[in-house]
Amino acid sequence: MVTSPLLPNLKDFIPYLEKIWQNKWLTNQGDFHEELELELCKYLDVKHLNLFSNGTLALITALQALRISGEVITTPYSFVATTHSLWWNNIKPVFVDIEPETFNIDPKRIEAAITPATTAIMPVHVYGTPCNVKEIERIADIYGLRVIYDAAHAFGVKQNGMPVVNFGDLSVLSFHATKVFSTVEGGAIVCHDEKVKQRIDFLKNFGFAGETTVVAPGINAKLNEIQSTFGLLSLKIVDDAIEKRKKVAEIYRKELANIKGIRFLPEFPDIQHNYAYFPILVDEREYGMSRDALYETMQRHNIYGRRYFYPLISNFPTYRGLPSAQPENLPVANLVASQVICLPMHHELRDEQVNGIIDLIVKNCK
Repeated sequence: MVTSPLLPNLKDFIPYLEKIWQNKWLTNQGDFHEELELELCKYLDVKHLNLFSNGTLALITALQALRISGEVITTPYSFVATTHSLWWNNIKPVFVDIEPETFNIDPKRIEAAITPATTAIMPVHVYGTPCNVKEIERIADIYGLRVIYDAAHAFGVKQNGMPVVNFGDLSVLSFHATKVFSTVEGGAIVCHDEKVKQRIDFLKNFGFAGETTVVAPGINAKLNEIQSTFGLLSLKIVDDAIEKRKKVAEIYRKELANIKGIRFLPEFPDIQHNYAYFPILVDEREYGMSRDALYETMQRHNIYGRRYFYPLISNFPTYRGLPSAQPENLPVANLVASQVICLPMHHELRDEQVNGIIDLIVKNCK
């Protein structure tokens, strides 16, 4: 499999569950919810954080919180939730191409896509590799645009010692079961201002600002106490899981470095990674087998990688009619999507499994 859930020890749940039953408080900002928010702020080194029942609702609410409208410039190379959050807010996504080195949105393409209707930029820290945050900030400042980062893959990632989620107006995390840190389903918005946090808390709870006062057309996006408990326990073991992922990544890099037609992301010495994914690109001309043929061969051997992200968001029927979605506008993104396989990457992979994956890739090279 591509990833494996981070599962705390079952016996550690019992005291938490007993307290939840004793309190009879299952959701709506309970004790464990409040504790998890505080612990995540400490771990991530952020001022404010709002927990959510999933990352998609967090994205939708982030756009509502900043009152984003019109057009938003974003990447086609992401999970569909990124663009769906815009669509659900009646916002027009404008796709621009990605960088070939990082697979993140290319800042050089952003400026040309800005129109009078543009109100924000929504970049994605793809696979946990930070975007060019300084250049994006420069462009946003010049044109008066908001920046909301989809940081679903970037839990705990730092660049030059700075948590990457501290960039932009807001950053949105996912705590889905497949992520490095998990609350089974869940997510969060990281913000820098107490008033913004309060507005987000109103929005995620139907807009209630008291028992009888509704201040905004909110939504129900609260994280319950049982999932908050899962998060508290996961937080205690996440560093060990990341360290194990790092060792898997190091083996992949060493053993695949000289295989013709196989390319992977370069190492960035200024980045503290979380090793969320290990994508490779398969160049059929050099490797001697297409990406899809290798993918199917892996599956026949019970090796479940993932063509992630394929197809591009811009190629789905919902979005492919947009002018910015045309393939000629997105040559790098289309090439990467046609070549990518994310190899299995998780903390439970054994050395013999990793070596078996590598041996299959090496054996099929021409």
